[in-house]
Amino acid sequence: MAASTTNAFALIACTLCFMSGTSLARLTPNFYSKTCPQVFEAVGSVVRVAVSRERRMGASLLRLHFHDCFVKGCDASILLDDTPTFRGEKTAAPNNNSARGFDVIDMIKSNVERVCPGVVSCADILAITALESVVALGGPTWEVKLGRRDSKTASFAAANGGTIPSPQSSLTNLINTFRAVGLSAHDMVALSGAHTIGQSRCTSFRAHIYNDSNIDPLFAILRQSNCPRSPGSGDNNLAPLDISTPTRFDNHYYKNLIMHQGLLHSDQQLLSGGFTGSLVERYSVNPMSFRVDFAAAMVNMGDIRPLTGANGEIRKNCRVVNS
Repeated sequence: MAASTTNAFALIACTLCFMSGTSLARLTPNFYSKTCPQVFEAVGSVVRVAVSRERRMGASLLRLHFHDCFVKGCDASILLDDTPTFRGEKTAAPNNNSARGFDVIDMIKSNVERVCPGVVSCADILAITALESVVALGGPTWEVKLGRRDSKTASFAAANGGTIPSPQSSLTNLINTFRAVGLSAHDMVALSGAHTIGQSRCTSFRAHIYNDSNIDPLFAILRQSNCPRSPGSGDNNLAPLDISTPTRFDNHYYKNLIMHQGLLHSDQQLLSGGFTGSLVERYSVNPMSFRVDFAAAMVNMGDIRPLTGANGEIRKNCRVVNS
């Protein structure tokens, strides 16, 4: 009986040991403190150069992390290229002719591999890159939790199936889409503030500037000057998401919403709800409140279904799974 009990405890111990390397593994800010202590500088140095050359790139890199996390978790699936036998997420509607910065991620990965070969995942590179991009444009900092591993597959169907919020979303759709990945309405309003930087294509805001009534008429006329009403004409023409300070991370996005100058239908929807509208008003007058809440929401988003432990892999090239 004693031997049987001992064996049972040994089995449980071995099981827990195995689980600690897989499903029980947790993200932690100091994951690379011994294996790659230079990782933040290796990532940040490339980001700072890229953003200094093109300020819009900071927004594009931040958006990659967002679009990655919303499709089956923060696993770098968005970075995988199509192959003759595999269709990735890059050509899904929310990403096609829109997601960009992949070449910068390639340069970051190469730089990280030079100092810490085979150690840092592409998923963690996306998370750190998002931080460094926001900081480079004057935004807040936060403690990035690390330890993600890279997926061995991607899902075109999921990326194309409404998991990524649409610029035409209603407030209810926005809340439900964020809730589906474990994020609150509070997180949603704070993360929407990422639209204080970057640009959007005419095809994403055409309906808002021609059809919606909750828009400043003069602002609509201004945007119509570079975005023709007819689909197929000027679809890729760009406009800044924040009319005031499009290359600086600040709270002017919310000030714009108060003046009904949100570029996207989904942006302006935030003002239509009691709770979300009150947050918009708070952030518009309290930039520190926005910075604190945005940082917290980025940590929450980074926790969406990561692969850890023995799950996934550490890709050698972010565009392809290891052979």
